[in-house]
Amino acid sequence: MAGHYRWKSFEENEDRPEKPRRYGVTEMRGPRYSVLSQNVLQEIFESMGQFVDGLKFSGGSNSLIPKSFIKQAIDMAHEHDVYVSTGDWAEHVLRSGGPSAFKEYVEECKQLGFDTIELNANLLEIPEDTLLRYVRMIKNGGLRAKPIFAVKFNKSDIPGRRNRAFGSYVVPEPRSSEFVEDVDLLIRKAERCLEAGADTIMIDADDVCKYADSIRADIIAKVIGRLGVEKTMFEASDAKLAEWFIKRYGPNVNLYVDHSQIMDLECLRGRHLGKDHKSVLSSSYFLF
Repeated sequence: MAGHYRWKSFEENEDRPEKPRRYGVTEMRGPRYSVLSQNVLQEIFESMGQFVDGLKFSGGSNSLIPKSFIKQAIDMAHEHDVYVSTGDWAEHVLRSGGPSAFKEYVEECKQLGFDTIELNANLLEIPEDTLLRYVRMIKNGGLRAKPIFAVKFNKSDIPGRRNRAFGSYVVPEPRSSEFVEDVDLLIRKAERCLEAGADTIMIDADDVCKYADSIRADIIAKVIGRLGVEKTMFEASDAKLAEWFIKRYGPNVNLYVDHSQIMDLECLRGRHLGKDHKSVLSSSYFLF
């Protein structure tokens, strides 16, 4: 299949490594928002497999899919050097069954062939030491641990884009009752998770980088500055967000994207083509 990718080339000084990669990782969203059959997954892996590092069964979708399908999909991913993540389902297991059920869940994930288990620290709402214990349980089970953190802030503290002209009156928005997360405290928790053995820290897109016109660049810069670009992963829900991350932090930033963005993202990683994400791929790059 290598001959099909002759059009793709990096700059001579490009230092992004080949798979398996520790950074510059592209994790692909699996079944949740759309149904990906085995045939579709096979086509994605055969046509773009060298650009895909991970596959994530997001939103607990793996709990609704037959185990036979999950096992076949995981085996298919492994054939193309693609790791597979559970997505955020561990929280449900812990709420319904506690630590003993979580231990069984880790073992079941290993038997199915999963490589990574995610832990949504915000949904769990547990003490930090308990979170660290679960991270160690995952690592002791022979799997990779990826805690997820979300930053919550009061949106009324930030004026709307169209009201930011100098001297203009900003109409105050009602104060929300949302929990305001201390970013430094969040980063410290993430650092302790890494010290406990966590492999990657996932930053939830909500309130940080869900939309291109409301990116909290200050929070992202602080997270990357403290944790490092190699140890963090961000969700890029559309091509504009992916372009923003690549332009700011280079091709080695780790991104979680939809399967429809894989080729577009890889072109951005390789040559930073175009000033607008729509110009990255031309009609001559259709694979099918």
